[in-house]
Amino acid sequence: MENLTAAGLIEVIGELFSDETSIAVSNTKEYVYYRSSKRIDLKITKGDLVKEGTLTHKALTTRQKVSEFINREVFGVPYYGMAVPFFHDGKLEGCVTAIFPALNDGKSFVTARVQDGWVPIPFANVVYLEAKDRKTHVFTDSISGTHKYSLQEFEYFLPKESFIRCHRSFIVNVNHITDIFPDTHSTFILKMKNGDRIPVSQSYSSYFRKLLFF
Repeated sequence: MENLTAAGLIEVIGELFSDETSIAVSNTKEYVYYRSSKRIDLKITKGDLVKEGTLTHKALTTRQKVSEFINREVFGVPYYGMAVPFFHDGKLEGCVTAIFPALNDGKSFVTARVQDGWVPIPFANVVYLEAKDRKTHVFTDSISGTHKYSLQEFEYFLPKESFIRCHRSFIVNVNHITDIFPDTHSTFILKMKNGDRIPVSQSYSSYFRKLLFF
């Protein structure tokens, strides 16, 4: 136990959480550790100051456990999390924050911009989303459109039981996958019901396999 460093202990504790949970640890002023998940990434780096309005800041200020939804104004993406301050000999030392995938707040469709206006598309009809040319493109069996939200923002409210991030540029609806083919270097190619083929990148392949149980 004497050789177990604080960083090593944090890494071990992080393994207790789901792959979909991001973990942040701070002292009273700045972050000292951050592990992002595949589902949501607040882009925190070691040494970043704890911003006012964040869950971590609220827990440090109140010296109590805080659990709530935080809007996108702070980190550019909305998130739900839980922050717990920790103490040593009664003195506040820092905070551990877990950032969870949030619920979709009752949304059941995405409204995409098409040539002549906008079209509400039920989640079930979305085949996949692609980030391209600084826009998110939404594809169905019959139409495609664009949306101003980033893929990271879509990950926040799309139902996680159906939609999986498989690449930095793609989110797919697993209900529209017809075949999964192996590709080079532990990657895959997905054949979708509309005939399109979507790559699963190496960085997402193990996460993708875990969620699809293969």
